[in-house]
Amino acid sequence: MEKEKGFDIASISEWGVGSKAPLVIAGPCSVETPEQLDRTVSALVEKGFSVVRGGVWKPRTRPNSFEGVGHIALPWIKDVKEKYGVKFAIEVASPYHVEKALEFGIDVLWLGARTTVNPFAVQDIADSLKGVDVPVLVKNPVNPDLALWIGALERIHQAGIRKIGAIHRGFSNFNDQVYRNSPTWQIPLELKTKIPNLPIINDPSHICGRRDLLSSVAQMAMDLNFEGLIVESHIDPDKAWSDASQQITPEVLGGMIAGLHIREVSVENPVFQSQLDTIREHIDQVDRELLEVLSRRIRLVEKAGEYKKLNNVAIFQMERWKTVFESRPEWGRSLQLEEGFVKEMFQLIHTESIKKQEEIMESKIEGAEKLEKPQ
Repeated sequence: MEKEKGFDIASISEWGVGSKAPLVIAGPCSVETPEQLDRTVSALVEKGFSVVRGGVWKPRTRPNSFEGVGHIALPWIKDVKEKYGVKFAIEVASPYHVEKALEFGIDVLWLGARTTVNPFAVQDIADSLKGVDVPVLVKNPVNPDLALWIGALERIHQAGIRKIGAIHRGFSNFNDQVYRNSPTWQIPLELKTKIPNLPIINDPSHICGRRDLLSSVAQMAMDLNFEGLIVESHIDPDKAWSDASQQITPEVLGGMIAGLHIREVSVENPVFQSQLDTIREHIDQVDRELLEVLSRRIRLVEKAGEYKKLNNVAIFQMERWKTVFESRPEWGRSLQLEEGFVKEMFQLIHTESIKKQEEIMESKIEGAEKLEKPQ
């Protein structure tokens, strides 16, 4: 799904689910009871929200967890749709789910992260959607795999779905001690560069896993020009049957959305543009200098690899590794750089350094006689 292929994708304004920008899809993680659903939807409508989400079938990591009440929730959803005039979105993970959702007039479907990772499951769902005119959103796969995400979008699009979008819900990362799923913003941004007309909606609930981080992640999504948000909202979050810690009340949600700062995509101001262009020129110059420094470092790493090979020394040196990963974040802090950023950067540099030394170990060193072997 490359940019130059010109995929025919409908804008959100053509989806028939409301014209407000950004699009906000809000509702409980799980539809639990008719009363819980009615009270939640009523409160959401009171705060101005008109597109509701709710889990009917809930794929869970481990068995014996609450996996949704299933298809018995669909009549409850139909009732609140008629009563409050809202649109409704649910997750589907099989052709059967699609069939039942369409039977009960569900307005928006989405594929979850666990479904996106399985091309066979995505294709089955795509086949069941042929001839259907309904918006379909595809969540990113659990792990940071852009090709897999694009592949799932392609399968749905090739089924004839024009009203298609992506949901960025973060990526699994056992090293992340802040977020439930790391945002890894560069991946959805790369998706946007490959498919510029693809609407991308952010899911701060699954990224954060906790209420106190929702506003900052939602604001970042708006700063990055995402087209919407899908947020979990429950009438009584602490008593939710699933993901209680990341849900907020409709009242809190209303305040959060009202507090978002929606920025302009571009500004018709020649002075501003001139100043921005100047700053960007400086950034380009610094980027060039960064690459030159990295190139020098790699050359030094290769030199170290040659000496290790001549002296039959292993590539990986634990003490050296510990020194690098303890000292560099300290250096970064002195330069007002965020510790996590420095650690991630040097992890990438270390991986490349190991790769280069592996190549040297497997090759014949040219001019080895010039290297002095310690006595």
